[in-house]
Amino acid sequence: MPARPPRLKQRREFQRVSSRGTRVARPGLVLQVLAGTEAPLRVGFTTTKKIGNAVTRNRARRRLREAARLLLAEGAPEGYDLVLIGRDATATRDFRTLVGDLRGALKQAGLRVGSPRPVDAVP
Repeated sequence: MPARPPRLKQRREFQRVSSRGTRVARPGLVLQVLAGTEAPLRVGFTTTKKIGNAVTRNRARRRLREAARLLLAEGAPEGYDLVLIGRDATATRDFRTLVGDLRGALKQAGLRVGSPRPVDAVP
């Protein structure tokens, strides 16, 4: 099982990525990317109250974390901070499609990731 990438946890880290980074939107998520950090790749996850109650928001974040773990655990580029933002469709979207959304957003942002792990056994 691949290890999860290091996390962004503090509000100021999220704000820095939001203000200085680039933004890529997909139906299942929004990706914000900040290049040029000198640390290994770090990932943050967030959802807003607009997408639903606490159960829905937590489900969306769990699904984003798992998609990121599958795609970024092996061969993740260093020197980037990523923020994944859940959307209305994140909690209910087919998981393979959600992983495809993340893969497409990463590609559009110019990040190359290793080959993804199979998503057959993942909810």
